[in-house]
Parts: sequence; structure tokens; C-alpha cells
Amino acid sequence: MPITDHIRNKLSTVPHRPGVYLHKDRFGTVIYIGKARDLRKRVSQYFHPSRRMGWDLKFNALVDAIHDFDWHTVKNEAESLLLESRLVKEFQPRFNIDLKDDKRFLLLKVNLNDPIPRFTLTRLRKDDGCLYFGPFAHSGSVRRALTLMRRKFKLRGCRPLHPNESDYRHCLYGNLQHCTAPCIGNVSREQYLEQVRAGIGFLEGQTEELRDELEEEMRKAAANLEFEKAAQLRDALEDLKRTTLKTEKFERIPYTLPVAVHPESDLRELGRLLGLAEPPARIEGFDISNISGTFIVSSMVSFWHGRPDRANYRRFRMKEVTSQDDFASMAETIRRRYSRLQREVGEASTDVSRSAETAAGDPDDPSPGESMVPGDLIAAESPERPWLPKVAPGPRLPDLILIDGGKGQLNAACAELAKLGLSRIPILGLAKEFEEIHLPGERDPLRPGLDSPAVKLLQRVRDEAHRFANTYNAQLRLKKISESILDEFPGIGEARKKALLRRFGSIQRLRLAPIHEIEQVDGFGGTMAQALKRFLEARKES
Repeated sequence: MPITDHIRNKLSTVPHRPGVYLHKDRFGTVIYIGKARDLRKRVSQYFHPSRRMGWDLKFNALVDAIHDFDWHTVKNEAESLLLESRLVKEFQPRFNIDLKDDKRFLLLKVNLNDPIPRFTLTRLRKDDGCLYFGPFAHSGSVRRALTLMRRKFKLRGCRPLHPNESDYRHCLYGNLQHCTAPCIGNVSREQYLEQVRAGIGFLEGQTEELRDELEEEMRKAAANLEFEKAAQLRDALEDLKRTTLKTEKFERIPYTLPVAVHPESDLRELGRLLGLAEPPARIEGFDISNISGTFIVSSMVSFWHGRPDRANYRRFRMKEVTSQDDFASMAETIRRRYSRLQREVGEASTDVSRSAETAAGDPDDPSPGESMVPGDLIAAESPERPWLPKVAPGPRLPDLILIDGGKGQLNAACAELAKLGLSRIPILGLAKEFEEIHLPGERDPLRPGLDSPAVKLLQRVRDEAHRFANTYNAQLRLKKISESILDEFPGIGEARKKALLRRFGSIQRLRLAPIHEIEQVDGFGGTMAQALKRFLEARKES
């Protein structure tokens, strides 16, 4: 197929950067997804006639079917691999073979509530209270980095959840002194938790000290002509860099790419499933996030014609709820959101009516005297990118409300809507375990199945609300952590505090550091280092 002017013009705008690309057929269906270190070079290769003779039949069929393409740039090759996997699993393109199964990239997790916490590898992120790190694009690197981390911070690598003296007798980690052996009481649980928190800091990117140590050992080994040892240290450094490289997790599809193959079809299926008069143009989703009753927050995300409308996202920090009560938190969120939106819609309607009265009788107005209802469409889909969202002017009530949760959260939300006189708005609850759809007044939930386009659309709204709530919660926690315990140490000052955190990376690692290392920090002598050590020990016990 000869290259079209549309393809040629679009190729000239593709950047020389790493990223992913999506090929689409004439119906707008994604038929192939790939990644590249250089998007311009890789995508251009599909349209070089001189290369055609070397292509096999399948590749020729792919190129003949390409009618359009999209791309998304990322920071590095690891991110491109993660995003490619996410998109292939979402769109299931017919010309892709790899990455279409349900296998996921490796994650590291640790549960601080375990008797003796341990870092383990997993491929599935669950809502189980564990801390998760990753995903990691290079499985070999993360496995070797985990071994390095266990040796550095003396962490256990044995399998039993409750290891005891019998397990210790056969424990390789204990015999090699790679573990402090909390199972036999060599260290207390609190002391071992400090080691675990140091490992968490390591996974969060606090690795400068370890990198310096490895680089120094590598230089010494090379100087002593121990080239095999130097090569091993070089590989360890590379594993360390790959594992702690900051990458986007891509729990959601980037805004510049389509969220579904047929978003309008998914909306029609959702409207049919719920018995709505027409597909819901505006969907608003809600979720609650808190950790043991602290930093109780909620999120509201807005989807317009099946796509995220991030300008209308909202987040709430609970004012009335002071304990862990998801039902009360959902009620407060719904009350605050829609009491305010009612006022905004009323004000917008008044302004539009005044404008319509002014324009009444104008011969140039195609429909004189008619007032525009807030939320009417004012922009059609782009002919080049039909998946782009239409524009919704001004505030408007949603066509559907999604609550993350079962009957309890749904009933709490319905009660608040009734008080506001908004019971006419369709609302549902989506329960996570079996993706059941709970409707007001219905005893039994709907179970359309995980393959239903309507369920997939609801999952996208729910997952985005969950991500947005967790992000806000994490921001508040980080802000609290930044109010460091060091502020309470007398006479430390801002410069000394920054020097300590720059040297050790975290309070946990500072607690583990010996006094002679603290003395090496600018502004600290022996007396002050000892005083700081005593202060941290006292605060830990309190």
C-alpha cells in the first residue's frame, strides 16, 4: 500500500525519543503495538518500500492494514516496555503475539504487620495492606538486587511466615551471617523493623552510599588485576541502577492515547445494561482512601464520553469524619460534592438564560430564544482522532455516579442524594471481588462478567478514582514525614538537618548508623553525634 499524505505528514512530527506506538486500521481499531528507543526511526521503517521484499507475509499484511498510528513518549526503555505490556493487555491487538497473556512484571512486597517481615517477589498487586515496589521491567536485575539488599541490611530470605529455632538450624542466611536472626532473638522485632525500613529506603532510591561502596570496591579490584571480581561488581552496580530507576507505573493509560478500542460502544453497552434512556455522557466515580484511620481522603474522577476529563477531578479531605468509617466518609463526600455542584449549575443556568434572552430575535441566531442547557455538546469528535473527548461547557450534573464499594457505601451515597433532591441521578456501586454491580433498591447485584465492555468501562472509572485517592493520601503522608523528627532535636538547624538526610537518606538509616559515621557529617562532632544518637534512641522507645 503506498504511503498516504496523512501518514507522511504525521511521520515528520514523530520525535526521536523512546516510547510506544499504536498502529490502527481504517476502522480505528488498534491492530499492533510496539516499543522503540527511537520512535521516528522505528515507525518510519514500516513505510520504507525498499524494505518490503524482506518482509514475511504476516508483516506485509500488517503494513497493508495500517491506516493511522499514534504514539506516546516515555523517559527510558524500561518505561516503554512497561507501557507496551499495559497497552497490549488492554487492546489485545491481533498482530501482537507476546504480552497478551495475564502474566505481569515482577513486584517486590513487604508486610510490616508480619511477625518478622520479609521482602518477597510477586506479580499481582493486592489491596492487602502490604507495601509494593515496582513493577520492574528487568526480572533478573531485581532478583539480584534483592539478594544484594538482603546482604546489605541483614534481612531474612527464608520462606516460613513464623520462623523458629528449628528453621534457624537449617538456615543458610543465618549460618552465613547474612541475617541478624530475629527468629532466635538475636535482635528484637523493633530492631529488625529498623533494618526493614532501611531496605524500604533502599527501594525508594536511597542508594548513593551503596553505589559509592560498590564503585570503590570495583576500582580496587581492577587495580589489583582482579578483573572477574570487578566485572561482578560492575554488574551489581547495573542491577542496582535498573532496580532503583524511577519509572512510571502506568496503572492507567496515558491521556494522549485511547482508553478503549470502541469507547462509544462501551458506553452504549453500559446504558443498555443499566436500562438508561441513552448512554451516560458524564460519569463521576468516587473512592475513599485512608491508612488505619489517618489522612482520610476521598477522590472524585470525571469521565466525559468514556475518557478521563481531568479538569473536573476533585479531591476531598474529611472535615467531619475523624475515625475509619468508609460509609460516613462517602456520605460526607457526596454531600459536599453535589451541594456545591447544585449551586454552580444554578448559577450557570441563570447566566445562560440571561444570554439567551439578550439574543432572542436575532436573525443570525439559528435558534433564537432557545437557552442552552449546561452540558450540551459544542464540539464534535475530531475526524483525525475520533477517540478524543467531546467538550462539555460549564458545570453539569452527571449522567451516572459510580461508588467504589458494595451496598454499604452505595446506601450512604443514596441517602445524601435523597436529602439534596437528586435521587433521579442513576447511581451504582462496583464491588471489587467479583466486579458485581449493586443498584439502589435491588437485592441481587448484576454480574455481567469480566469480559463485558460495560464492566471494563466501569473498572477504568473505578481504578482511576482509586489511583487519584491513593495519590492524594500519599502526598499528605509525605508532607507529614517531611516534618521530620529532627526538628525536635535542639540546636540542629536547617543546614545540619539537610546534611544528615543527604548523607543517610532517611531517619531509619540514621538510627542504624554508628556514631563514627554521624561524626563525619558536616557540623557534627563527637559530643553532638552522641547526643543525637541518644535522642533518636529515646524517641524510638517512646
